[in-house]
Amino acid sequence: MLFDKNNRFNLANLITFGNIAAGLIAIHFIVHGDFFTAIILAWIAGILDIADGKVARKYNLSTEFGIQVDSYADFISFVVMPSFLLYYAITKDASGMQELILGLLFIAYIVSGLRRLIEFNMKSEEGTVTKFFEGVPTPLGAILLWILYLLFSYEVLSNSYVIGLFVAGIAWSLNSKIKIPHP
Repeated sequence: MLFDKNNRFNLANLITFGNIAAGLIAIHFIVHGDFFTAIILAWIAGILDIADGKVARKYNLSTEFGIQVDSYADFISFVVMPSFLLYYAITKDASGMQELILGLLFIAYIVSGLRRLIEFNMKSEEGTVTKFFEGVPTPLGAILLWILYLLFSYEVLSNSYVIGLFVAGIAWSLNSKIKIPHP
């Protein structure tokens, strides 16, 4: 069962479902103001994201279903969740207009991340790994958002509009022609 390529609950997919769960639970903690626990869950999601692909390739479990589920996991854990984290952090004391402007920027980021994942899936083939990603992969985009969160938390970068400009730049980079080596 765990090593049956045609089973939707094979080992690789179960790891991916764990990634989804970590991302969703992290959003719960963000909404309740517990950013530390959310960040721990984000790193767990990242570890699971790496593990699912390695397990799928090692045990020949890669399927179209697995590719799609992996993208849903990436969307939750590496697009939506880090966006929530940074948005909630930088709008904690914001005015209504600031929340609106920044909210629109984060919606644009989320749409860009979704577009990137859909484009990636349309170009993917089961079991293949390309030498380069075209555009910034969503896990790297999430890391960049987490860096912005750290810069904000340690008051290195405290202007929320400047952070918003960086978010817009990262959103653009997700669908750019930038070549990123595949690990």
